[in-house]
Amino acid sequence: MKYLEMVKEDVRNYIEENEIEVTADTREDIEQTLNDDLWIADSVTGNGSGSYTFNSYKAREYVFEDIETVKEALTEFCVDAETIADKFLSEDWEYMDVTARCYVLGWAISEILDEMEA
Repeated sequence: MKYLEMVKEDVRNYIEENEIEVTADTREDIEQTLNDDLWIADSVTGNGSGSYTFNSYKAREYVFEDIETVKEALTEFCVDAETIADKFLSEDWEYMDVTARCYVLGWAISEILDEMEA
């Protein structure tokens, strides 16, 4: 499964579990709040603790299943080549996994909110 789809599923679950209702009047505020809250939510991005999976093997699996998104995320967040090489050689798959999840978060929230409004 690709990162965008995985994060969308987690965003949807978060909204349902927290009984968040979206209307045209509240959309912008809810979108901003979700971006702020989910950026550090381990259940969505893993950015709070530095790991979504708490399992290096599973994180590695996710990274290699959608390596293109990982590359885009590292580029977009201006991660230098030395850091990328260090993370790769030290097999810090959680770092790459969390980076990709944070990268797609905004799109995932927007798409879920679009679906809810429709």
